[in-house]
Amino acid sequence: MDDRGPTDETRMWNEQERRNAQTRNVLLTVYHAMEEKGYNPINQLVGYLLSGDPAYITNYANARTLIRTIERDDILEELLRSYLMVHK
Repeated sequence: MDDRGPTDETRMWNEQERRNAQTRNVLLTVYHAMEEKGYNPINQLVGYLLSGDPAYITNYANARTLIRTIERDDILEELLRSYLMVHK
């Protein structure tokens, strides 16, 4: 229940949307951590995605641990989805 009171509408749980949002949040957090430490986040993330080597990601703000909670193929899928939604 929210401030609008009870509703007869059925809410649907969408696990894929939740995973996509989690992936976006992790990417943004890692991006900002890399930026704050003076790295080029795009170059570093590309290195990580191509190699799978977490050493491309800083430990600052727990970014290396966070990026490893998301499968690389899920990251690529979210990046492609976001890019295509902007450029369609």
